[in-house]
Amino acid sequence: MSLPKDVVADYPMARASHTFDPPVTFSVRREQDPVGKVKLWDGTEPWLITRYADAQAVLTDERFSADPHTPGFPFITPAVKANLRFRQLMIRDDDPQHGRLRRMLNKDFMARRMELLRPSVQRLVDGLVDDLIAGGEPGDLVKTFAIPLPSMVICLLLGVPYEDHGFFQQRTLRVADRRTSEEGVKAANQELSEYMMRLVAAKDAEPGDDLVSRLVVEQYRNGAITQQEIADLARMILVAGHESTAHMTALSVLALLRHPDQLAELTAHPAKIPNAVEELLRYLTVVHNGLPRAAKEDVEIGGQLIKAGEGLLVALPSANRDDAAFPDADRLDVDRPSPRHLTFGFGIHHCLGHYLARVEVQVAIETLFRRLPGLRLAIPFEQLEFRHQMAVYGVFELPVRWS
Repeated sequence: MSLPKDVVADYPMARASHTFDPPVTFSVRREQDPVGKVKLWDGTEPWLITRYADAQAVLTDERFSADPHTPGFPFITPAVKANLRFRQLMIRDDDPQHGRLRRMLNKDFMARRMELLRPSVQRLVDGLVDDLIAGGEPGDLVKTFAIPLPSMVICLLLGVPYEDHGFFQQRTLRVADRRTSEEGVKAANQELSEYMMRLVAAKDAEPGDDLVSRLVVEQYRNGAITQQEIADLARMILVAGHESTAHMTALSVLALLRHPDQLAELTAHPAKIPNAVEELLRYLTVVHNGLPRAAKEDVEIGGQLIKAGEGLLVALPSANRDDAAFPDADRLDVDRPSPRHLTFGFGIHHCLGHYLARVEVQVAIETLFRRLPGLRLAIPFEQLEFRHQMAVYGVFELPVRWS
């Protein structure tokens, strides 16, 4: 397969209808045009970065900005461009603003603190498995298990009443759908923002043992942060952590069901699950739109000059399938030695919640296949509907049986 000359391909690119693999053209681009132009909905033509080494280089170079106000910054959808007021604070900031906010949160997301949450995550997972069983067969693993889990964990982390998790699910789903209108995204973000402002005010009046309360007591009351910034950070944590973890969990289960040899290895050796989760994170790369950046000055990447004011999209699914970084990269191998994937990004914007996401997926996989050893698809694989038009890849439903 060869790329057509003098043709700028539209982006995002289509996948096959039922697949765990990125668009086929990514592998061709890695060989023939690793830093090449693509065309977005608005006619802009950012550079698409497809190789692992180039992706790392972009994500660690401060000359590339994550701030959407930077000239040339690429927008995947009209809704994202129209809702800059509701950008994901910190994720879409450069230093020094990014560093100022991240330092306030780092200790709450350290590995040690996330491990302290593992027993609570285990209790939540066991309760959701109980609910799945009680609901009878077939059960939808997405609706009954994968989506509620991160909602419940984030509620616990932020100090949000559990009964509100349905409110979060509905709004984050609208924000993550590339088909949602500009007004629809704005309304969902506005409702989330207003909710979080009420939460911050409540924690200021009566602090608890949770992240929002700690930010109020330790940072807001010392004048280091505003209430609006706390609300925006809480919304960022919710939106960034909910959809990605939910669909990573469901798609991981599906991938293991479709690779019974790999599943058998894990059920026989549960100690391999942490490494297997790293491999699944690499193999699936559910955040599949690409990380947007804009060049603040002229920079050469992969032999290509990127000029100041030009945009880039770092194609994480492509970088994670680069044979130069991961031999036989298109193969799922739960014994792959410590895959240093880019699923959580790289550099200063490396995902704040990566330890928490790992704990959730590890506990979910271990518990599901231990308690439901007969877990299997309830419908043919070809009947599953994949989330092609969503910011986070996965399946809309995952009907399963277990007896």
